[in-house]
Amino acid sequence: MIQVRKLYETETKAALALAMRVFMRFEAPDYSAQGVQTFRRTLEDTEFTSQIMMYGAFEEQVMVGMIATRMDGAHITLFFVEEAYQRRGIGRMLFAQVLTKLEGETMTVNASPFAVDIYKRLGFEPAMAEQCTRGIRYTPMRMTMPR
Repeated sequence: MIQVRKLYETETKAALALAMRVFMRFEAPDYSAQGVQTFRRTLEDTEFTSQIMMYGAFEEQVMVGMIATRMDGAHITLFFVEEAYQRRGIGRMLFAQVLTKLEGETMTVNASPFAVDIYKRLGFEPAMAEQCTRGIRYTPMRMTMPR
């Protein structure tokens, strides 16, 4: 059975390692060397990591997925599920958890090329064309909660 909960500070390092593993497998092939390095540096930036709220999905005591938000939950910054656990609803469970914490009506994400269709299935729509910043390719996307 999968349990989703807010991560303890002591679990942050494991969550970021999970994000890096999944990024390297699914996202890095679509990025330049600069983009991969930018992503790695972001995960190592303690100022960045101190400003995000992280949640994890656990099977038994093993973390199998993670999601992180900032701006009071209004922006998804990281969202990764281990390959062996993808397509089992774990991403939806993580997403449902952050929706319960959303204070406003709008949520945004800068979706990687790999994740655009995933976010569309969650209800996001592209807000702009694909962008590239410091080698990171992304499509700004937005979802407005129904009233």
